[in-house]
Amino acid sequence: MGTAKTFTLLAIMTGLFVGIGYMVGGSVGMIIAFAVAAGMNVFAWWNSDKIVLRMQGAQEVPLDTRNPMLRAFREDVARLAERAGLPEPKVYVIDTPQPNAFATGRDPNNAAVAATTGLLSVLTREEVAGVMAHELAHVQNRDTLTMTVTATLAGAIGMLANFAMFFGPRDSEGRPNPIAGIAIMILAPLAAGLVQMAISRSREYVADKRGAEICGNPLWLASALEKIERGARAQVNPYAERTPAMAHMYISNPLNGRGVDNFFSTHPSTANRVEALRRLAGEMGVTSIRAAEPAPRRAAGPWG
Repeated sequence: MGTAKTFTLLAIMTGLFVGIGYMVGGSVGMIIAFAVAAGMNVFAWWNSDKIVLRMQGAQEVPLDTRNPMLRAFREDVARLAERAGLPEPKVYVIDTPQPNAFATGRDPNNAAVAATTGLLSVLTREEVAGVMAHELAHVQNRDTLTMTVTATLAGAIGMLANFAMFFGPRDSEGRPNPIAGIAIMILAPLAAGLVQMAISRSREYVADKRGAEICGNPLWLASALEKIERGARAQVNPYAERTPAMAHMYISNPLNGRGVDNFFSTHPSTANRVEALRRLAGEMGVTSIRAAEPAPRRAAGPWG
């Protein structure tokens, strides 16, 4: 994602935050909201990745883990990072049966990738490698900072919009205006969601392509995306459901449609992504999920 577009999108999110502050508290509210937004942008630059990982229940996989599946997972991420020319990221796991994954961090030197236990259990080792290559592509393209800061601001906009229902705006006589409050409560998160959609949809195809190049076989990721979509529909990710503003960070929409927060999808169609990956496989001369680059190093355990 280009630097100009990134700053434009973040400026829009900040403007939404300041605008809601004005509607809630007038000029004073706008000044306070601007100060808060500026502080949040600075804070999010340094800490948003830690916030996201904590809110999604992610636990770091230690270097000396005795779990064979997690040890192999760490090894494969390190191997893929080396292939991509990236520093080895921190590796996290989220204890939920829904298969999914995301990356975060302000730059490649401070990056982290996270996968759910469902992803590691349901997908083959090659498919997990395809997913992790996609996430490393986000790190390499420096999407992760924009995604993470946007998630933080979108969550804040939603909270401020809820405050508007009770504390403002007011009519010309200074009385609370509940109709305007309800409108803000509905429209502000909707506008923030549209910005998230613009960010997510524009970056997923690029990361799919680069991820396929990193792992060497586009069909690994294509097969993984199909399994992830089926799993997301069948399983609930409680961490994502509690913080829907962060849904766009995952490789596939983690909201399974049980709530209104999934009204607008932050991700492009899985079928379209799979079709694009299969076309890329044809261009690369890959005809089988076992073809092209050799599979990651085998190890004893669930992927043995």
